[in-house]
Amino acid sequence: MPKLEGDERQKSLEPLFKAGWTIVEGRDAIYKEFLFKNFNEAFGFMTRVALLADKMDHHPEWFNVYNKVQVTMSTHDVSGLSAKDVKVANFMEDIFKTYK
Repeated sequence: MPKLEGDERQKSLEPLFKAGWTIVEGRDAIYKEFLFKNFNEAFGFMTRVALLADKMDHHPEWFNVYNKVQVTMSTHDVSGLSAKDVKVANFMEDIFKTYK
């Protein structure tokens, strides 16, 4: 999986930036914090993402406390962002919409 660069990178990341994802300072990675009504929703979200991540063998860096899930996506094999990160982040956005 190659590192995202150039126009492909911009096109892939633009919708995620509009959804609140940001670039991690000092890293080629993206970050977002998701807030839910309660722990059950947060854990359900993480479980759904974990099933995709395991199938893809591409796991997020994340941290959960009660109703908050903080996520960082980066591909260690390319030392930066790849299409895998974009796919998982877009999946998270799609799932998150079901909790509103």
